[in-house]
This record gives sequence, C-alpha cells and structure tokens, in this order.
Amino acid sequence: MKELPPEALEQVAAYFQVLAEPTRLRILNLLRNGEHNVGELAQACGYTAANISRHLSLMTKQGMVTREGRGTAVYYHLKDESVDALCDLVCGSIARRLEQASATNSAFRAVL
Repeated sequence: MKELPPEALEQVAAYFQVLAEPTRLRILNLLRNGEHNVGELAQACGYTAANISRHLSLMTKQGMVTREGRGTAVYYHLKDESVDALCDLVCGSIARRLEQASATNSAFRAVL
C-alpha cells in the first residue's frame, strides 16, 4: 500500500467502505452461494427491493458484483472473487477473537 498514490488509496477506502455495511455483507454472503435477483435477495434479507437495489448498485459500481439481465429479471453474482476470500479471512479472524474472548471469560467465571 505504501506505493499507492493518494487517488488509489481513496479507491481502496471506498471499496472497504462498501464492506462496512451489514446489509451489503449479508447480500454478498447470499451471492457466495449463487446468483440471485433483487426480489430473492430482498426476501432473504427482509428488506425492500428498492433498498437492496441501492446496495447492489453501489457494489456493482465498486466491481464487487455484476448483473445479468434475463428477460424481465436481473440476476446478480459475485464478480470479484477476492471479496469472497477477504470475507473468509476477516470472518475467520473475528471468529478466533470471539472464541478467545469466550475462553478468557469462562476462565474468569471459573475463578469467581
């Protein structure tokens, strides 16, 4: 990262900003299992189609997902495989920290 110009760092920050929203992470997680249309994603997430469309638009703009029209429906799927790998890496790290914190809490409870 130290070799990147400020403009590139701004793009990196924008990319991570997209990942900083729980609804978008939920959408990405659903798309990891295969393509979906807006209606399917809205139903699975419990949000309106308009809300999901806004999130998908932003993720498309950042190159994370791509869309494919089929008749009257538009299907979305992961475009950038590194998103999948990045989510696995971060989720694994968080899971390990939670397990460690749980073990520490259990040890304190045993002493008390």
